[in-house]
Amino acid sequence: MRQGPLRIAPSLLPTLVTAGISLAGWAAWLGWDQHRDIQPDGSTTGPYEAWQVIGLVLTLLVPLYWVASRHRGTVAVFGPTMGLAVAAFYDWSDDASGLYMVGVVMVTAGSLAATAAVSAVIGAMPWNGRRAGGRQHPAL
Repeated sequence: MRQGPLRIAPSLLPTLVTAGISLAGWAAWLGWDQHRDIQPDGSTTGPYEAWQVIGLVLTLLVPLYWVASRHRGTVAVFGPTMGLAVAAFYDWSDDASGLYMVGVVMVTAGSLAATAAVSAVIGAMPWNGRRAGGRQHPAL
């Protein structure tokens, strides 16, 4: 059976949507904060605060749960990971030291591990998408 671009597109759509949500989440939570804070002792921190990263993570849990609860674990893992990797690459690529790729690799590895773990937990939930008695879960 031949698979053309029109047959592949619907299967890629959930991955691209979750990647787009991740990109938008990065822009909303982290993209606007580009300055480092100078502490009284002269050290610098930032540019991101802990609440911004926590907000991004909590925002991404919603689409991750939605996709993983529909037994699309691959999409739940690779969509957000791809979106965060592209966002980090774009946001940090103007770094003169060239070390931004280390950060991009760390973001990619961390998001891959975290989304895989969360997807596995969601996929292993005992109700498995159905309630006792055969009725669909109301969120589905």
